[in-house]
Amino acid sequence: MLHGSETWPVRKENVVALKRAEMRIVRWMCGFKLKDRLPSKELRERLGIDDIALILQQNRLRWYGHVLRKEEDDWVKKCIQYEVEGPRGRPKRTRREVVREGCQAHTMNKEDAIDRCEWRKMIKDVR
Repeated sequence: MLHGSETWPVRKENVVALKRAEMRIVRWMCGFKLKDRLPSKELRERLGIDDIALILQQNRLRWYGHVLRKEEDDWVKKCIQYEVEGPRGRPKRTRREVVREGCQAHTMNKEDAIDRCEWRKMIKDVR
């Protein structure tokens, strides 16, 4: 479900759709129906899984740290700074904005990504 999610510029409606699909699968795995009215949090705890929005954010930040540690002349690192001119009107939400918001929310910056072990700890502590 989250294949390639490191680079998605996720909108709220995308997250809502993913959560809905995830909970449908979780209920099916636990053998409960929607009309049984068990809280989603309880079902996730039974299976020992985190919220899909949290996993999405962790994947995005993990990949961003990986790219920041690459050499300056690497094509992937150059692509992360590339700006695309779009049509007139309100611009679409970019992956860069989503990553920036995630880093700001958890007081992470580019310099932290240099230490891989510390970056991973910070990502896991996002919960």
